[in-house]
Amino acid sequence: MTGVKKYQRVFVIVLDSIGIGEAPDAAKFDDVGSDTLGHIGEFFQGHLAIPTLAALGLSNIRPDKPIAGVPVQARPLGYFGKMAEVSAGKDSMDGHWEMMGLPVTEPLGFFPNGFPAELIKKIEDFSHRKVIVNKPYSGTDVIHDYGEEQMKTGDLIVYTSGDSVLQIAAHTDIIPLKELYRICEYARSITIDQPYRIGRVIARPYSGPDKDHFVRSSDRHDYALPPTGETDLDRLQQAGYTTLGIGKINDIFSGQGITKGWHNASNMDGMDHVQHVVTNEDFTGFAFANLVDFEAMYGHRRNAQGDGEALEAFDARLGEILPELRATDLLMITADHGNDPTFKGTDHTREFVPLLAYSPSMTSFGSLGIRSPFADLGATILDNFSVPGNGIGHSFLDLLH
Repeated sequence: MTGVKKYQRVFVIVLDSIGIGEAPDAAKFDDVGSDTLGHIGEFFQGHLAIPTLAALGLSNIRPDKPIAGVPVQARPLGYFGKMAEVSAGKDSMDGHWEMMGLPVTEPLGFFPNGFPAELIKKIEDFSHRKVIVNKPYSGTDVIHDYGEEQMKTGDLIVYTSGDSVLQIAAHTDIIPLKELYRICEYARSITIDQPYRIGRVIARPYSGPDKDHFVRSSDRHDYALPPTGETDLDRLQQAGYTTLGIGKINDIFSGQGITKGWHNASNMDGMDHVQHVVTNEDFTGFAFANLVDFEAMYGHRRNAQGDGEALEAFDARLGEILPELRATDLLMITADHGNDPTFKGTDHTREFVPLLAYSPSMTSFGSLGIRSPFADLGATILDNFSVPGNGIGHSFLDLLH
């Protein structure tokens, strides 16, 4: 370890899919007009109760168009800004990799009309099970519409979305988790390279007696492409610093560069893990957390009410954690992309993402402006720990006082 400049522990919490307005290249993705936070605020008619995020300066990010019900602060608790992505896609993997200094420049494989017959046959031959559906679908809708058939036949429900994902759903009473994971691992192994190059294969187990009572399990598992190069997590770990992953971080980075990790059953379970690390883990390094319910439970389902309520629940927990931070801690809150619950379709939306930075030791506040690429975040963490980067991204550590 070569020396800590300001903070012993750095925490980043990713509010998965909570964007803050269309990005400059939104037209390229047909996402002009998307605004996850803005539209949630409007949906709540100015009664979105997120006082902790407000105090940190959430509406200060865009004072000309504040989030409805979230006042601009005369003296926010810390620093605020937003980030613009440069990666070729708007998937969670793209966003997280880019934060860690590895923008995704080669587009991932997208299959908006379903997967090729030869790929489906390989999965069928390996699993000795028939594949049904094979088209874009909402995860909750697909098990409602096909789950009972899957229970009767033992088939695999394979579906996709506007993202680069191949998802396999199966009832745990019919196909045990171990078997589902084995099938997904095989699917991952044959889709890493061209002509498929699929970003993630996701195991989607579910349970319940019938279509009106099916529930998706927290035993979901993401099999992401392994990082195509070194990330800032690798660099920190190689320099002797501790790197902790909470939620799907371990999946997104295929375990690379992660010293220790925790799987989240829900946002609140994730915040339990964050609180545990804040109060009980005495380390020098970086803790990276992802809270996926915003996306999986509400954004993709276009549920603005649920999205807003999840933000309120997160905000309440955040308010409990802030007083537990040490003077030598830095907390940053951001997102990986948007997923506007009031927008057309069910896919991610290309948006700016918020950036909030706070430490109990801060004596000032101010704007971090627009940071691009997302790698500015990782560059700042590396700078704090005096670890050389790859030249992608620019540190804003010196702006934090």
